[in-house]
Amino acid sequence: MTEAIQKVRRTLTGRVVSDKMQKTVTVLVERRVKHPIGKIVTRSRKYAAHVDGLEAGAGDMVQIEECAPVSKTKAWRVIRVVEKARTI
Repeated sequence: MTEAIQKVRRTLTGRVVSDKMQKTVTVLVERRVKHPIGKIVTRSRKYAAHVDGLEAGAGDMVQIEECAPVSKTKAWRVIRVVEKARTI
């Protein structure tokens, strides 16, 4: 009866577009939506995500997870770096 119920947290994958803040990165998440006429449209949204202990830089592909609000604009945290940005 006293089982702990875990809330299902949403996870998204996106690209880091800014890492200029301390312990925060801006992640651009793109998704494809079908337009009523039939063409495929790309919708995008930026999320502020909390980074703690991970090295996520601009251009990296990261996975973010919903969490309790860390600040006014941050309610997501970086779980892992999926792919590092290529350096030229």
